[in-house]
Amino acid sequence: MKFLIAILGLIVVFGLALLVSSDRKKVKVKPIILMIVIQLILTYILLNTKFGLVIINAIADAFGMLLKWANEGVTFVFGGIVNEGASPFFLNVLLPIVFISALIGILQYLKILPFIMKWIGLLISKINGMGKLESYNAVASAIVGQSEVFITLKKQLGAIPPSRMYTLCASAMSTVSMSIVGAYMTMVEPRYVVTAIVINMFGGFIISSIINPYTVSEEEDILAVEEGEEKQSFFEMLGEYIMDGFKVAITVAAMLIGFVALIAGINSLFDLVLGISFQEILGYIFAPFAFIMGVPMSEIVSAGGIMATKLVTNEFVAMLSLADAGFSERTLGIVSVFLVSFANFSSIGIIAGAVKGLNEKQGNVVARFGLKLLYGATLVSILSAIIVSVIL
Repeated sequence: MKFLIAILGLIVVFGLALLVSSDRKKVKVKPIILMIVIQLILTYILLNTKFGLVIINAIADAFGMLLKWANEGVTFVFGGIVNEGASPFFLNVLLPIVFISALIGILQYLKILPFIMKWIGLLISKINGMGKLESYNAVASAIVGQSEVFITLKKQLGAIPPSRMYTLCASAMSTVSMSIVGAYMTMVEPRYVVTAIVINMFGGFIISSIINPYTVSEEEDILAVEEGEEKQSFFEMLGEYIMDGFKVAITVAAMLIGFVALIAGINSLFDLVLGISFQEILGYIFAPFAFIMGVPMSEIVSAGGIMATKLVTNEFVAMLSLADAGFSERTLGIVSVFLVSFANFSSIGIIAGAVKGLNEKQGNVVARFGLKLLYGATLVSILSAIIVSVIL
């Protein structure tokens, strides 16, 4: 039965993508089929094999060690202000982002990350039928983040046509940055976080190649990557990345305070007037999507509510709700994978603002297709959840 639902889910997702496609005749079927097969193979390896378990455990242990080191700094500054045994979200989940951001900066400065991003991107470009720029961007987005990635492309940003800009932005919104992966792993099982990061990359190519198909000529297929500011000293760079990490932590904290409080207020208001919470109403709206993702019928409304929460707020708010949902293991895995991406309304402003800061004309281009961008990135999340439902 789960295979039939998965096939139905794929038909719905591809149908919704074709519905807004800019040129259905240019859609390349062969790379799409190949990438779906790759998604299934990678998901099976990561979730159902001993080798996959070793990889997941190694990554989880690495981030666990990073969080432990980060906690040394947090404890030095904030130690003693909370009760023993307490686990404040801001201190334990968000502030470690500062340390991980600093680590990313060091790896960038030493040219290790640019090398990895460039060559993995070139390898992926042989699979997805797209350009080197698109493939590099997808890998880079998963490492440095959805806004920071455009800084590495600033040499050629002004020359990128709108069709390619859509794909670049869709990749950025469909992935998550390495700086907050550790935070995710404190709320969601690491195996689902890692699996989502890997298959979302290919999912972004699949959906973009349907919604926004085009062919890149050899003359256009140029990758001019900005690998860092040569004028910066090591400690200037380190200070900048530390402050960037702190800004991310503060921004997420502020958004959580506002969104969690707002949802609580709206839920209470709806419950008082209609006898049903706002999230329950959203749950019924998104329940059909939860169903095609393979969520059992008894849990589709609750799952739909969490999916909608992620879309209208952000993944952190949704993950907080996920912890108290009491889902079955299958539903927990499917919904967890859906949540691991930046596909929400606030990301439209983040990406458009980041691009506009580097090139005002391109920023306006991104803002114009903002809703279509979110539409595609949401389909990527649904596609990833469907792939995982086949394996679980």
